[in-house]
Amino acid sequence: MASKISVNGFFPNPHDHSASAQSQSKGLVFGLTAYFIWGIVPLYWPHLQPASPLEILAHRVIWSLVLLGLIVGVQKSFPKVASVLRNPRSLSLLVLAAVLISVNWGIFIWASVTKHLLDSSLGYFITPLLSVALGVVFFKERLRSLQWLAVAIATASVIFLTVTLGTLPWVALSLATSFGIYGYIKKLANVPAIESLFIETLLLAPVALGYLFWLAAHGQGSFGHQGMSHALWLASSGIVTAVPLLFFGAAAIRVPLTTMGMLQYLGPTLQYIIGLYVFHEPMSHIRLTGFILTWIAIGIFTFDALHRRQVTRSGSTHSGSAQS
Repeated sequence: MASKISVNGFFPNPHDHSASAQSQSKGLVFGLTAYFIWGIVPLYWPHLQPASPLEILAHRVIWSLVLLGLIVGVQKSFPKVASVLRNPRSLSLLVLAAVLISVNWGIFIWASVTKHLLDSSLGYFITPLLSVALGVVFFKERLRSLQWLAVAIATASVIFLTVTLGTLPWVALSLATSFGIYGYIKKLANVPAIESLFIETLLLAPVALGYLFWLAAHGQGSFGHQGMSHALWLASSGIVTAVPLLFFGAAAIRVPLTTMGMLQYLGPTLQYIIGLYVFHEPMSHIRLTGFILTWIAIGIFTFDALHRRQVTRSGSTHSGSAQS
């Protein structure tokens, strides 16, 4: 009998444990698709010009809210949303999450349309390492020696770039910090991804809508003044936001966390390639050295994660053999 699938076609029935291998294969495809879209999305944002990065951000919030609202409605999850909104702790955490994701989105859009994509790529490369460091600071997590080494090398990369270039790599650090803290806030809130992002965009919507009305009142808004094609490009920002999130959510419940951790480097790798070969951003020897240090840190971090997973599997196998 075919397994039951939820209405969006992505999320399996949590009580159906059949065909796990097939499910993992699908999950891998979903994960690759999500990170591929996030990797090539910098090619999309310039098509929204002459809208400014801030106007693009406002439209992204509004149209994401519309599409996510439809998804929440189809999934009949509005009671869950209402329950979260009535919970002061969850709501306060999602207010903070909304601020952080708006900052992250805004800087990423700005970097994409102003040809600072290499800086953005560096930021998303170091995000996992920063997240580990945040775990130590906020959750008192203990790192293994190779994790400490990876974090130390990534920190050395940032210090090297700051000293040699004479300026702090603020784009990379802002993206990594905002997204890293955003991830931990979401972990604390413990609200499902779709419902969480719907609430976040709902909280941001009054500010975004107010800004768009202000632009229109002062004759500075581009929506409706650059033709139907441009208006549709702006409206499609909701699809660009929601679709990879759906694929990511579908992957996260099917594949191991270690696999998702390795897939996440696809996004910044594609951004790096686009920045270097499509946008033709300059890559000096100094910047390249900073990237190489970061890649070394990522390599150590990934090796440690894979080794840890293998040790855990071996331990489980021996334990199972002992019990048989």
